[in-house]
Amino acid sequence: MADAAVSLGTDPITLADTLRVTAGPGFDRWQEQIKRNGGCSDPIHLQGLTTTRDARTGDVLYSYSTEGEPGGRLRVACGNRRASRCPSCAWTYAGDTFHLIRAGLTGDLNKGVSARVRTHPKVFATLTAPSFGPVHNRPTSGRCRCGTPHPEGAPELGTALDPGRYDYAGAVLWNNHAGDLWRRFTIYLRRELATRAGMSQSALGEVCRVSFGKVAEYQKRGAVHFHAIVRLDGPGGADDAPPAWASAGLLSDAITAAAARVSVPLPAAGAHPARVLRWGDQVDVRPIGMDDGQELTEQAVASYVAKYATKAAETTGTVDRRIGELAELDKLTDLPTHTRRLIEACFDLDDHYPDRKLWQWAHMLGFRGHFSTKSRRYSTTLSALRQVRADFRARQERRERGLPDPDDTPEGSTLVMSHWTYAGHGHTPGESWLAATIARELRTNRETAREALADLDAEGEW
Repeated sequence: MADAAVSLGTDPITLADTLRVTAGPGFDRWQEQIKRNGGCSDPIHLQGLTTTRDARTGDVLYSYSTEGEPGGRLRVACGNRRASRCPSCAWTYAGDTFHLIRAGLTGDLNKGVSARVRTHPKVFATLTAPSFGPVHNRPTSGRCRCGTPHPEGAPELGTALDPGRYDYAGAVLWNNHAGDLWRRFTIYLRRELATRAGMSQSALGEVCRVSFGKVAEYQKRGAVHFHAIVRLDGPGGADDAPPAWASAGLLSDAITAAAARVSVPLPAAGAHPARVLRWGDQVDVRPIGMDDGQELTEQAVASYVAKYATKAAETTGTVDRRIGELAELDKLTDLPTHTRRLIEACFDLDDHYPDRKLWQWAHMLGFRGHFSTKSRRYSTTLSALRQVRADFRARQERRERGLPDPDDTPEGSTLVMSHWTYAGHGHTPGESWLAATIARELRTNRETAREALADLDAEGEW
């Protein structure tokens, strides 16, 4: 434990609690639980029991109770996607997102997507918010409009040059309606494609389908923008070839035109004038190539989307939980001034737009949509990926317990009775440090294994 003492520094409470946990009689089993949930930083604690019986004879084949567990509890992963909440579960979520996105780019029969999808026209599009006022930035010229060449990571980046004239109300209203802008964009995109193909929208649906996977990202200024993989398929989806006229160039032109047409009008509310929300002028669309020297490869796109699937508004300095009363905002002394004013704008607008729940989503600077979404036919689902993992673990457990495989026995031959109750969550200070250490070790081992597999694949030995 000497190394642990050095790593823990001078925190006597954490060090003392770590010594207590490691010296306890149930430490080995506690470690097994934490390794099983990937080193989750905020595990859910369960109490209960489960019994498996032979349905015909009533004989008990297996029984389990948490009474024998450390503290009488079973600890399971929280499953939170936010890296700020649980790096371990977020890492798993990012991995699932990577495989979901990549399957829609390259195909994966294990995930129900034909390899033929790799030849379909597809682009990586970025749709941004408009300007709400000048902010501190790092232009290619090297000098901000304020006259200062800001270094990378400077705290003032993304903050308003003139807070008194910055449109904070417009910024949070835009975030709040970003999902509506995206929905209308997908409608206009199909119209633009039909126009370019010289057919009606109904005729387009009979020969071509638009599929997409997207992720939201916050800019430093606190505005959401979307990164999306947009793909053209035949009417049957990923397994169906698109028509001959479908190309990445035609898709790029249609995306640019559709984004320019989208608008969401908002009526005046109190002292706030009527306004029309639109996408920003900067719409970036780039074709996605195979891993053959193209500038933007399938691997790079999948990795990029997975990276941002675990992030949220906390990248702007805001909190990663909902804010209760306005008085609670005064206690958040570490909030950057620009972010605080965006949150305050949510409070000021909440009564004027009661159906938009702006204060409820103030910690997200007004944004209330999902961070990663996809169209139905893009590829597999996160739920399906999780189910595969759960089924694999269930098979492992049945083998360890000597239970029959359901695939090898008649349906209904076993009866499982379970009772579980919630008993809390989280770690003590020492447990938290140990869990973080376990999570780092697991991640290092997995990344090493992945690199080894990639090397084998590159050498043609896999």
